[in-house]
Amino acid sequence: MNFYLLLGDFECLKAAVQNGANSVYFGGSLFNARAAATNFDFEELEKVINYCALRNVKTHLALNILVKDTEFKDAVLMAKKAIELGIDALIIQDIGLAQFLRKLFPDIPIHASTQMTIHNLEGVQELEKLGYSRAVLSRELSLPEIEFIAQNSNIEIETFIHGALCISYSGQCLFSSMVGGRSGNRGKCAQPCRLPYELIEEQSNGKKITEHKIDKGYLISPKDLCSLEYIPSLIKAGVKSFKIEGRLKSPEYVATVTRIYRKYIDMALSGAEYIIDENDVHELKQIFNRGGFSAGHLNSHANRDLVCKEKPNNMGIYIGNVAYYNKINGHIRILLNEQLDIGDTINFENENTRYTVSELIKDNNNIVSGKER
Repeated sequence: MNFYLLLGDFECLKAAVQNGANSVYFGGSLFNARAAATNFDFEELEKVINYCALRNVKTHLALNILVKDTEFKDAVLMAKKAIELGIDALIIQDIGLAQFLRKLFPDIPIHASTQMTIHNLEGVQELEKLGYSRAVLSRELSLPEIEFIAQNSNIEIETFIHGALCISYSGQCLFSSMVGGRSGNRGKCAQPCRLPYELIEEQSNGKKITEHKIDKGYLISPKDLCSLEYIPSLIKAGVKSFKIEGRLKSPEYVATVTRIYRKYIDMALSGAEYIIDENDVHELKQIFNRGGFSAGHLNSHANRDLVCKEKPNNMGIYIGNVAYYNKINGHIRILLNEQLDIGDTINFENENTRYTVSELIKDNNNIVSGKER
């Protein structure tokens, strides 16, 4: 069972390796679906590949965008250099680029990116004919659909198990180009799904059209995927590799998510009773969540809890209620449900501002400052 992270810098990569990932994938300075992330140049690629090889961790280079004719030679050169440095596999969206590289480097495994929208058995079988060794399935598939594909195909099947979801079909979002003038299929997603919208209903009486506001907020911003409860079923279904989205995230996030999923993958593979510790779910929420988690589309039933319309980014965890606010000195009294420490970042409901805790006054009137701590 492969288990690996999408990463954006060397500190994140080390966090993944040291917490149990047995494969990592990352982008070079060009031709990957996270242009805004910190990506690796050739010198850094060599350091990363060597670091992972010494620890028996496989490395995969993401060349997972559509490549223009004028860029084709540069994309081939990047793949060639990565192969020379010892990369273990390439993740590619562009079929033309993949076919050219297969002829040029027949021994390098090529994986079909989720950007290819591979969502059925016929798609996987076609990839097999083209020489792909693995298909990263679309995130819109249910567990039964994934199982059917895995049980009836001859190449490896990979699925995402944790991280951000897109409101559009994998690899098929044109919303970013329309709203932000930047293409998600070119690695420059403007994330329009994370913006606030209003839902308007038009009503007509035959003569006049009136508008009625039904709802407002972050109406198409999905919660992050959390698949802890599905790990045993996905393994049983025949999935050979699990993927966690980790670029544009901190090393602390990567370390926490990797460590927890490593624990449950090992538990599922061991045959021991599979019990999820709620403290682990709490820790995942604490490191990053958008209004809780979602099972995405893994359940066969329609997901009525896919979106969090209140906030599009990290919501953190609920720590307590404000009991009193002193406008004169700015002190706030909070009835805590969770521990609060100097240096923690907090925000309040219906506010976008974040505050860093620099001083705590305990019930006995002892003042704890950042310096004292």
